[in-house]
Amino acid sequence: MEPAGPEPSLYTVKALLILDSLGQRLLAKYYDGTFPTAKEQAAFEKNIFSKTHQTGGEIACLEGLTVVYRSSVDLFFYVVGGCQENVLMLSAVLACLLDALGHLLRKEVEKRWLLDNMEGTFLVVDEIVDRGVILESDPQQVIQRLSLRAPEPAAYGFVLFDYLAGSSERRDSGDTGQHE
Repeated sequence: MEPAGPEPSLYTVKALLILDSLGQRLLAKYYDGTFPTAKEQAAFEKNIFSKTHQTGGEIACLEGLTVVYRSSVDLFFYVVGGCQENVLMLSAVLACLLDALGHLLRKEVEKRWLLDNMEGTFLVVDEIVDRGVILESDPQQVIQRLSLRAPEPAAYGFVLFDYLAGSSERRDSGDTGQHE
């Protein structure tokens, strides 16, 4: 009896990329040996950008890989998996990344804000994927974990932070006070 395909694996994500509007790398995490050298990674990033930056789609198959992507203002976000990977799982990682970064930056995700908060961006990525294994796809869980990691600036500062975070969540919920 022949096997139906590769065995399922926890190592779902091969790469996670954030490129700017010119296709330049802002953040890239490669989780396996698919692109072992910097030269191969750069060539892949150039290829992926040239094939996706003008299309409206969210899924592409390139070089035998499944790529889900989305743009936000002047950035392009990519989650790369093997050809056998579940597109919904890769899309959940992408959505989680964008939602968590939007919350972290407290505004639309764009290059200027991302560069100013690169440390937080790396923390978000590391909370979502570790060595190719999807750890979390719920942005609220990622944000909660990051807030637990943050050192307490002062006893009162943390209470103020919680208060401000709570008020921004009410604004973000879309409740404009107008009810039908």
